[in-house]
This record gives sequence, C-alpha cells and structure tokens, in this order.
Amino acid sequence: MWYLPEKDRVRFKAPFGVLFPDIESALLYAGNRRLYAVGDVVTSSIVKKGIIPSICVIDGSTMRVPFRDAHLSTQALSVKRFEVSNPAGYITDELIDALKSAIECSTDSTDSKPALVHVNGEEDLAVIPLVRMLPTESAVFYGQPGEGVVVKIIDDAAKEQANELFSYFERRDCADSAL
Repeated sequence: MWYLPEKDRVRFKAPFGVLFPDIESALLYAGNRRLYAVGDVVTSSIVKKGIIPSICVIDGSTMRVPFRDAHLSTQALSVKRFEVSNPAGYITDELIDALKSAIECSTDSTDSKPALVHVNGEEDLAVIPLVRMLPTESAVFYGQPGEGVVVKIIDDAAKEQANELFSYFERRDCADSAL
C-alpha cells in the first residue's frame, strides 16, 4: 500500500483539474467524453442528470458524514460492483487492482458495463491512480468540498501530473501501518 505523508498533503488541497461551481457547468465542459466519478455527492449529481459514469468510486460518506442515496445502489445503476478497503491517507494495492478491473469492465468492447467501486474507508485519493490508468480523452469528476466540482480531462500532461503527485506517496507494508 501507498501512504501520503502528512507533510505532503498540502500539495493535494488545490484542485487537480478545472473547478466548476455546479455539475451542469462541469458536464458542459466535459462534452461527450467518457465520464468517471470519484465521490458520493458528485456521482449522485451526475446520475440524477441521467448519466451513468463508466466508473463510480464512492465510500458512503461525504466529508466523513454518512451519505446514502438510492441512486447510488448497484441495482439502480445496473453496474458491476467492486468492494475494497482503503484507509484515509492511503492508496491500497486492493484499490488499484479494483480500479484496473473496473476500467477493464467498463471498456471491454464486447461486454462493456459501468462499474461501481465501493470503498470501505476513504476514496478521495483514488483520483490519482485513476488518472494514471484511464485512456486519454476521458474526464474524471470529483468534488472539491465547499467549492464545487473538479473535472480533469485525461491527456499526457494529466498523466504526468498524476505520476508526479503519486511520487509523494511512500510504499508501506501492512505491518508498518497503524490501520
């Protein structure tokens, strides 16, 4: 698993993409790109507009407060579900593997199906490996608490930025961490 040290977390406070005040503006900006959503509120907002993201990454909370929305159930979304654990401040190998599987599931040309990755713990940092793995011309949406919706259009520069951000993480064994 990968740990983000406290001293480097400030680097992750600024939006990693273009910030919009509402979901409508964000959707217009993304255009006809394949959408991916990280976060319960953003995912719910997109689904309520009648759009099912190719991958939804949620944890059942927003700003550490439980968030329940019938629109986000596996049945309502008709998606393949992946269940993973990922503590705050970490990106686990389990999360990375689930994201890889979800990408394969959602981009399989013969049997493409949207995917939902339900994280027990914290999903916020999933944006970084997702940007690193997604095909170019995709759009990743996530919430910026108290500010709006961030959209990151995937291109080579976005992947380089994600790689740079990922370089701040430190590899840790499960035994090393106080989970």
